[in-house]
Amino acid sequence: MQKVLIIGCPGSGKSTFARKLHEQVEIPLYHLDNLFWNADKTTVSSEVFKNRLDNILQQPSWIIDGNYASTMEWRIQHCDTIFFLDYPTEVCIEGVRSRKGKKRSDIPWIEEEDDEEFLQFIQSFHNKQRPMIWELLQTCNKDVYIFTTREEANQYLLKNSPL
Repeated sequence: MQKVLIIGCPGSGKSTFARKLHEQVEIPLYHLDNLFWNADKTTVSSEVFKNRLDNILQQPSWIIDGNYASTMEWRIQHCDTIFFLDYPTEVCIEGVRSRKGKKRSDIPWIEEEDDEEFLQFIQSFHNKQRPMIWELLQTCNKDVYIFTTREEANQYLLKNSPL
C-alpha cells in the first residue's frame, strides 16, 4: 500500500479515516478539497487543480481523500489501494452536521451553517454518484476495501495498526 484513495459520500468521514491511516502508515496525506478550494470559498481553475493533482500522483507514495468525479478514474489508474466508505445517507448528513463550527485540516474554512445545496448533493449521492463509483471499482484491478459502517472502518484501522 503506497498510493491510496479514500472515497465516499461527503460526511462519511473520509478525511478522518485518511488522517488515522496516515498516522499508521506514515504516507503523505492530501485532501482534494485543499487542492480545489481557496479560503474564501472560491475555487481554482480546472487546470490549476489538475496540475496540483498531477504533481501528487507523480510522487512515490500518497494518500488522497476526496471524490471529485472528474478526476476519479485518473486517480484510480495511479493508485494501488482504494477505501470506499459506503455509508447510509443519514450517517453522512449527521457527519456533515457534526463538524459545523470545527476547524478541519481538509478544508480551508470553518463551516458555520448548513449549506442546502451541499445537503442536496449528499441526498442524491447514493443514486447519482455511487453507481459510477461502483462501476469503476468493479473494473479496476486494485486492492479495494468497502466499509458500510464506521465500525468496519475503525476495526480495519485497529486490526492493521502497527502498535
